[in-house]
Amino acid sequence: MGIDPSNFHKYNVIDTCAIWNLLSSQLLYTTANNAGCLFCCTYFVYYECLYKPRTNPKQAEIELQNRFRQEYENGKFKYYHLTIEDLQDVEVLQVRKKKDKGELASIAFAKKTRQAFLTDDKGARIEAAKSMNSKMVQTIPHLLAWLIFINYLSDSDLQPIIDEHKKSDRHLEKHFLDAYKIVLEYRLIALNPKITE
Repeated sequence: MGIDPSNFHKYNVIDTCAIWNLLSSQLLYTTANNAGCLFCCTYFVYYECLYKPRTNPKQAEIELQNRFRQEYENGKFKYYHLTIEDLQDVEVLQVRKKKDKGELASIAFAKKTRQAFLTDDKGARIEAAKSMNSKMVQTIPHLLAWLIFINYLSDSDLQPIIDEHKKSDRHLEKHFLDAYKIVLEYRLIALNPKITE
């Protein structure tokens, strides 16, 4: 995971998977809002989150849907429609067969609005980095690392966030721990600049 915990773009177009991972921890989500992060999505993603038919949804998924619905009603998430021209972005359309409409629309909208694209899907990150500045492609573990690095979260908040995340049946624990290790490395380098020489 090549992230820089000292830098995170606050304005994000977020896809479905990242929405679930963000909302899985109330502590992480609230802290991100307090740090000034804003999240928007396309109508495709809004539809995927709330209206796309599901076979036997788990209770954890229903709870995340309810959280998303509540945050949308509170004005914390906004969705936007794309124009036909937006969807005709040649670089994005080239990967249409590999990615779902929500991810494609998110990449196109992030490019159009010059916001970061927030996703936890590895394939979507790779494809987005081909058509936009790779530094504008971010993940929820990167967000966590940044919040710890800038002291909005403490080291002791890591485990409660992981516990909340797992309770919501999400699977980023390893990536959260990896991101935290990167924070520790950055702190060590800040204390001992000669390490990088």
